[in-house]
Amino acid sequence: MPRYPLRILLVEDHPFQLLATQCLLKSFGFDQLTPVENAEQAIRLMSQSEYPFDLMLCDQCLPDLPGLELVEIASRQRFITSAILLSGLPPAELINLKKQALQRNLPLLGYLSKPLNKDQLEQLIASIFT
Repeated sequence: MPRYPLRILLVEDHPFQLLATQCLLKSFGFDQLTPVENAEQAIRLMSQSEYPFDLMLCDQCLPDLPGLELVEIASRQRFITSAILLSGLPPAELINLKKQALQRNLPLLGYLSKPLNKDQLEQLIASIFT
């Protein structure tokens, strides 16, 4: 995978998943990671940021807002360039979320089921560069 400096916002409410995903991203060579635990923190941080984030990895089941809604807010405000949803939802629901993102013209690269698969995550992130 190309080792371009991506600014990545990681939105995950589960502490273990947050840490595990950070470790996984760091193993790929990404070190510009900004972790937050909910949508409210993410929106506040994005609105204060001088530049948009290149990628937002976002849990779909956040306590304060569905992940896809956060992706839409962030996209419409030009806070992010692209996004990946993370979820433990059944595959049929994830496919439906991807369809909704396409209908809304959101910059969703795709979704990943939890626990995360390293190869699938790497493949989705690599799609930014193709």
